[in-house]
Amino acid sequence: MGAIFTSPRNTVIAGVVLLIIIIAVLHTTGVKMFGLDHNWSLLAMRWLHIVSGVMWIGLLWYLNFVQVPSMPSIPAENRGAITKVIAPNVLFYFRYGALATVITGLLLAAMNPGNYLVNALMLAPSHRGIGIGMWMALIMAFNVWFIIWPNQKKILGLVPATDEQKAAAAKPALYASRFNTMFSIGMLYCMAVQSHG
Repeated sequence: MGAIFTSPRNTVIAGVVLLIIIIAVLHTTGVKMFGLDHNWSLLAMRWLHIVSGVMWIGLLWYLNFVQVPSMPSIPAENRGAITKVIAPNVLFYFRYGALATVITGLLLAAMNPGNYLVNALMLAPSHRGIGIGMWMALIMAFNVWFIIWPNQKKILGLVPATDEQKAAAAKPALYASRFNTMFSIGMLYCMAVQSHG
């Protein structure tokens, strides 16, 4: 049992095995799960979208509520562990979590019948909630890839930057991250209200 928890890889594999068991228990038609049944495809895509979103928003909130506020209280000689090891890893999963969330969300919307994706993006009345949420997520993902990440690369020394450039990069990275935190609250509401409304 201990081997399951010795690495994130083993833990995720165990989680997927547990998921398969749960699916088999909840759905007696387990064979269709791996077939081309559209409902199963929608369910699988929705699940991938939720998992990606949990990673993205979870890391966004971790950065804003834990890592960034804690940095001033960490002694200068220990900050290298955060900036050289932890932060680059967090930002890798953060930005690819954002990308996966957007891709799976767009695919999920495209898999729905009719013009669901177009109606949502055009904020048609019956899709307005999910449409607003989608636009908020797209803006947030833009911030991740084109404001937060380029500035964080300078701050963390992953690309050449002078001390002045690093200092100048801090404010846009922080403000874009805080903007995304603010947007995430409404975005999550829009996703939930459309799914259950």
